Amino acid sequence: MRYAYSNELIRRRNSCTKFRCILSGRKLSWYAKIYVNLHPQFFLFKSLKMFEEEIQRRRTFAIISHPDAGKTTLTEKMLLFGGAIHVAGAVKSNKIRKTATSDWMEIEKQRGISVATSVMGFEYNGFKINILDTPGHQDFAEDTFRTLTAVDSVIIVVDSAKGVEVQTRKLMQVCRMRKIPVMIFLNKMDREGKNTFDLLDELEKELQIAVCPLSFPIGMGQTFKGVYNIFEKNLTLYSPNKQTISESIKFEDINSPELENQIGLQATQLRKDLELVEGVYDEFRLEDYLSATVAPVFFGSALNNFGIRELLDCFLHIAPCPLPIEAVERKVVPVEEDFSGFVFKIHANMDPNHRSSIAFVKICSGKFERNSHYLHVRLGKQLKFSSPTAFMAQKKETVDEAFAGDIVGLPDTGNFKIGDTLTKGENLHFKGLPSFSPEMFKYIENADPMKSKQLNKGIEQLMGEGVAQLFTHQNNGRKIIGTVGQLQFEVIEYRLLHEYGAQCHWEGLSLYKACWIECSNEVELENFKRRKFQYMAKDIHNRDVFLAESAYVMQMAQSDFKEIIFHFNSDF
Repeated sequence: MRYAYSNELIRRRNSCTKFRCILSGRKLSWYAKIYVNLHPQFFLFKSLKMFEEEIQRRRTFAIISHPDAGKTTLTEKMLLFGGAIHVAGAVKSNKIRKTATSDWMEIEKQRGISVATSVMGFEYNGFKINILDTPGHQDFAEDTFRTLTAVDSVIIVVDSAKGVEVQTRKLMQVCRMRKIPVMIFLNKMDREGKNTFDLLDELEKELQIAVCPLSFPIGMGQTFKGVYNIFEKNLTLYSPNKQTISESIKFEDINSPELENQIGLQATQLRKDLELVEGVYDEFRLEDYLSATVAPVFFGSALNNFGIRELLDCFLHIAPCPLPIEAVERKVVPVEEDFSGFVFKIHANMDPNHRSSIAFVKICSGKFERNSHYLHVRLGKQLKFSSPTAFMAQKKETVDEAFAGDIVGLPDTGNFKIGDTLTKGENLHFKGLPSFSPEMFKYIENADPMKSKQLNKGIEQLMGEGVAQLFTHQNNGRKIIGTVGQLQFEVIEYRLLHEYGAQCHWEGLSLYKACWIECSNEVELENFKRRKFQYMAKDIHNRDVFLAESAYVMQMAQSDFKEIIFHFNSDF
């Protein structure tokens, strides 16, 4: 009798309220257990459907730009829209004490630049958003390049006064190579800048991609009145405010006399501009954007919180959900049942109280679950994680589960290096996260003999991040730091002092190139290492590195040792 009653009770409650607990892995009540046993097909269908819906509502993207284009400010305002923060900070300000959320490191606050990628996740309009705010400075480009392997789409920020700059072009090359869909935000429209159509032409020429304006500005600088949203057919009037959101006015018919009531004499010019846009640029097609052949363009002012909603709402509806990723062995599809992911970033000393590192893992497929065992492919051993975290820049909270497209942080005690793969049990390898040959080299020396332990710990953890590279000279045993630019040396020195309490000083070293070597002929390899002993070093992973003092030395080594393969990045 009890059995029949419970079955009837379940039929009455088929709104799935009681079965959310089933799908989220919580403990099942007795009547839920009966239902699962009687209707396993229904349970499987609902489970798979909810699993796919969770993945499809995720948007993981990077925001990239040349320094000072407004990238971090745009990130800050997106967090404000999503309710992830309640007061937007500023990258540089004497009046606003609150700094940008993503620029949480002390050196970032002082210099007003991003020196490391920040990960921020939040909910907005039914979507789970994962933003990766990347450094714009060229000295930290390697961090940005690796970040682009972990995203499904990109928003490029361009300063409307300066147009396309050097670092923007370089980053766009990576996006083209990886065929990452891009959307462009022309920022600082409240300041005097280039003609709008000249800017659009410059984008096409410099970034080598067709553009499609989905919004259009009304004036610029002193005459800036707002933007017309072509995508949603509404008008948003400009009201400079760093904390509040401007309201939109619906305009199905741009020829309506009501337009003059809103923007006055600029209505005529707007109609002409929109007519020109319609004649010059092809109609927006979603498949062109997803295939990375067309870049939608939006206009606004990130600092004054204007044009962000139009950008964000459109982006969430057209941007791709998590995409398949090519591993060495096969293509990995997000909706696969088994978990897989790779480490694309390591951040040392994120919590100064614990001196711990965090490995950032992009989930490629399946669902990651707390306290489950996963295979560390490179080490060949099973690991269990009791405190995986989700991020809001430096702030983090423990998560019980995460889905394909999400970024999770795993405490690292030395098990991980960039490029490592975690799976449910399958041997998979995700490539494309190389370290490039440095361009500047310096010996690093301990300035305080009493703090040698702290210095060694700091060097070990900071080099594990991949922000610079450590080589140990075979000839004299001295440590060499290799970087892309001078600013990295300053950041390393600052972080060693303020995060590890260790002082260092630098000694100049003139080198042309550092390259990794390999050879299938062991005799030839040993002969090379013996002959070039004064030029040999070991990297942090104990691999052989050849340090060429000049282009001539490099050419002679290549001509004298034909069997030796010289690699100028570590991805081999």
